[in-house]
Amino acid sequence: MGDLSACEGALDEAERVRDLAAGSNNGGWLRFDGTRLAEERGARYVQLGRLDLAEQALQSALEQGALAEGHSFRRRGAVLTDLAAIGAKRRDPDHVIAFGREALQLAQETSSGYLARRLHGLRAEFGSLSRDARVAELDAEISALTTT
Repeated sequence: MGDLSACEGALDEAERVRDLAAGSNNGGWLRFDGTRLAEERGARYVQLGRLDLAEQALQSALEQGALAEGHSFRRRGAVLTDLAAIGAKRRDPDHVIAFGREALQLAQETSSGYLARRLHGLRAEFGSLSRDARVAELDAEISALTTT
């Protein structure tokens, strides 16, 4: 709700899951184990407009095991899309292209409707960057993705 302090407090509280002993049981309904914290932290910082903190958290998420080794294309694609959004907010076409292209490639390779929807949402961030031929080309390629 736009409150950086409250957001960080909630995220710090979520980090406590890392302190649970191996084999701890949470009743079976909750699969949260803390592996997604860096990407969630980054996504929330993007929403709050704290691009410096967002980029740091998202880069950390990319370097973590599951995303670095390609185990979760959907999660990796979402992080890449958030990094591209940071570039769009900073009006940096090179940043948009670098991360947007990689996310687009994942969406095309996996036919992920989730990634296609995330990329379609990214297009709204382009604004005046769409005058850059490379961004316009990326925009057209994203537009061609199906979201189902």
